[in-house]
Amino acid sequence: MKDLVILVADKNMEYAVKGILSRPQALSIREISFNIFIHSYHDPGCLNEGHYFLQSALNQYRHALILFDREGCGREGLTRQELEELVEANLFRSGWQQAAAIVLEPELEIWVWSDSPQVAETLGWKNKQQDLKSWLIKKGFLQEGELKPSRPKESIEAVLKQVRKPRSSMLYRRLAEKVSFGRCTDEAFNKFKSTLQNWFSK
Repeated sequence: MKDLVILVADKNMEYAVKGILSRPQALSIREISFNIFIHSYHDPGCLNEGHYFLQSALNQYRHALILFDREGCGREGLTRQELEELVEANLFRSGWQQAAAIVLEPELEIWVWSDSPQVAETLGWKNKQQDLKSWLIKKGFLQEGELKPSRPKESIEAVLKQVRKPRSSMLYRRLAEKVSFGRCTDEAFNKFKSTLQNWFSK
């Protein structure tokens, strides 16, 4: 029996999670065995049908996680916490005793942004005259005093366009492999990390 099954909304999320889980020491967990699956209906599929999808995995894994973006899930009128509670209740009813839902607010790209210099380096930012943060502020993607852009996906796309670099799932994995977890202030990421620590402490 493997430790963990994870259901995610898309390939970018799959690669980001693979990158994060490749660093058990940085997460303060032991090495774990896991599989990641992508729901063909993406965010709405994870929200509405994730518990059905994972029901067949009950006897193959000890723990289950479902990750998806709040933006695009179809029920944006609910808060992140309300969506997580809804999915977790469905998982519990379908037989999972050790399961959690992580809803990214508003979307996966929010995990990328931190004040780590690795972010600019991995995105390919080489402008010596202007650092990435200053450029984001100048272009209106980031407000003075804010740590993260309010539109994280559009911000990444704009940076990649500026440096003429294609957006790819492997980019998300590289970011996840390099960026300091300690610098991440996102609530969903911190729930993800603490859930793993509760389940898989050293």
